[in-house]
Amino acid sequence: MYQEETLMTKAELVEKIAARGNLTKAGAERALNAFLAAVEDALCKDAKVTLTGFGTFAVENRKARQGRNPRTGETLTIPACKMVRFRAGKTLKDSLN
Repeated sequence: MYQEETLMTKAELVEKIAARGNLTKAGAERALNAFLAAVEDALCKDAKVTLTGFGTFAVENRKARQGRNPRTGETLTIPACKMVRFRAGKTLKDSLN
């Protein structure tokens, strides 16, 4: 069964936060921006951010690896980098299923 992909924009998320939190849109946007900045600051310091029941954001190191340019077929080295991983919590997993 094919399910059409849906996307929620930041503006739509702000509207939902405002409605559920009984806030103005401006207040909801400030709260969302503060949350995102706090998560970003923590991840930049290699800290985990755990929201019990929702999930955990963590930084993982990805090793350098070999790749291939799809246009030319040329082999190249993809450098090592840091990535953000999200692992869903039990409550979120249960609500999805």
